[in-house]
Amino acid sequence: MALLGLMLSFALAGEAHSRGLGEGRDEAAMIARTAVEPQLDGRPLNLAMPGGEVQALRRLADRAVTAGSVVRIRLRDTNGHVVFSDDGSGFNDEIEDEALDAAHGEVVAHLTRLNADSNDTGPVGERVVEVYVPLSTGGPVLGVLEIYLPYAPIATEVSAGLRTLYLVLGVGLAALWAILALISASTMRRMVHLAEHDALTGLPNRILFQRRAAAAIEAAKRDGGIAAVVLADVDRFKEVNDTLGHHNGDALLRELASRLAAGVRSGDTVARLGGDEFGLVLPGIGNDEIQPLLDRLRAVLEAEAIVGTLPLSPEASFGYALAPADGTDVDTLLRRADMAMYLAKGTRTGTARYDQKRDHYDAGQLALVAELRRAIETGELVLFYQPKAELRTGRVCAVEALIRWRHPVRGLVPPDAFLPVAEQTGLIDALTRWVLATALAQVVAWGPAFEGLSMSVNVSARNLARADFADTVLAALTTAGVPATLLVVEITETALMTDPEVVADVLARLSTAGVRISVDDFGQGQTSLGYLSTLPLHELKIDKSFICDLPDNMGHAAIVRSVVDLGHNLGLQVVAEGVETQPTVDLLTATGCDVAQGYLLARPMPADDLAPWLADHRAGALTVEH
Repeated sequence: MALLGLMLSFALAGEAHSRGLGEGRDEAAMIARTAVEPQLDGRPLNLAMPGGEVQALRRLADRAVTAGSVVRIRLRDTNGHVVFSDDGSGFNDEIEDEALDAAHGEVVAHLTRLNADSNDTGPVGERVVEVYVPLSTGGPVLGVLEIYLPYAPIATEVSAGLRTLYLVLGVGLAALWAILALISASTMRRMVHLAEHDALTGLPNRILFQRRAAAAIEAAKRDGGIAAVVLADVDRFKEVNDTLGHHNGDALLRELASRLAAGVRSGDTVARLGGDEFGLVLPGIGNDEIQPLLDRLRAVLEAEAIVGTLPLSPEASFGYALAPADGTDVDTLLRRADMAMYLAKGTRTGTARYDQKRDHYDAGQLALVAELRRAIETGELVLFYQPKAELRTGRVCAVEALIRWRHPVRGLVPPDAFLPVAEQTGLIDALTRWVLATALAQVVAWGPAFEGLSMSVNVSARNLARADFADTVLAALTTAGVPATLLVVEITETALMTDPEVVADVLARLSTAGVRISVDDFGQGQTSLGYLSTLPLHELKIDKSFICDLPDNMGHAAIVRSVVDLGHNLGLQVVAEGVETQPTVDLLTATGCDVAQGYLLARPMPADDLAPWLADHRAGALTVEH
């Protein structure tokens, strides 16, 4: 703004200078027309001037100089020579270029000082406007009037005008600066707001959330209090987008955001972290306040919402971690709140706090994740296969694919060491795709040796929570060229409850295509029998914790008989896993269990060993393998 003012000042000063010269030029032209030309007799000034003309001109010059309106008057002929001078100067001076220009009809003016030209004699005097005006009495140019006008009056007038202009300019620039400052401040505030807030909901975004969470954590450490970091995720939100469109999905998010913001305490922060995930910072909250607050928020969120013209009943899962007990930095608390949130989803409890016993992360395991990603790409993973046999006939009817990791340093790593970490990091999707592709390719490779058998593959809760998981399985079958009827997908009872509606849809699509569905580790979860009866299941696998001590534990024996009866009443095949002794086989056979799997029949073995094992195996009673 200062630079603009300086530039305008120079421009105004230049304009004022031009105006001053213009006024001098106009005044000189007026003197030439009204005072000098009437004194001439019409003859060119190249000719000698009559004495009367000289006297008249001298009187005119004396009056003008005395009055102060003129400083000096000279007349030049058309060749530029001085023929009259009121003070007698200039007769011997060199010819001025300006005089020759004026002799050709041009008025020339410039600002100078008296006697400043090299031709002039005498001391340099005041500032004057030196003007050369062509003289004419109606015909050709007779000569040139060289007149020196005092610049002081013109400068006074110009300065007064400049002062007014400078004042107006200053006020205008100051007003403009104030307006631009207000606009800039408003724009800056809006830019800061946009940088820290979610465009859809108006809530703080992840940037502002993390800053406020960090402040709450520091306050908790300083004051000995508690700060809670909470993550909330809208259950089955993808269905809203897919069914009603993203516009209605956005409308639902705005409504839920408004409800959350209205439901928290003063000083709490509600932020949208992305997608259908919200984050809450609860500074200075008491242990006994957290659960009631989250219960109220769940109730507020799950109240009916009208989206478009449809009434919806949204649901949400909350996970939280406390500072400083569960962590002392934002990233750690966010990760642990995320783990708790997925626990709440998986157990259908609605809310859950971080539980260290369920945390499979540590520095070594995080490194293991990176190594596992590389292992998928470099072929370090292998599948072992464990047969299953019918209890009544002893006929091998299926094999289960079990993943192992041949680590170049750690040796053979069991699945319990890396699968939980893979599931929590999302790497489980890539791992499951690899298992499916490898197991189905092995079915093709075995050829006739695999005739009459089916292949069982385990899938995780995260796999089932993906609405496109059925597409993944069917694409793997198509790529391998294996009939869907040869594949058994084993899912845990807990996984069934991850997202019941999505799971039911995925299982229905797989079952319709011919894939068999088996519920693994049955008896460990809390599946509703009513819900179980609605699913397209084909098999129940009794958890090995009920099988390992079956001959000696009458309670477990009763449970096994009940599960067998339940399965048969639902039209399902029942499999016992973890069978290791002949008495266990006898009891299972007596209860009517259909299939056994365990070390009594065979340990898991590499693919190359299974074909010879199948060739050597004879149908008959199961015996312990040595």
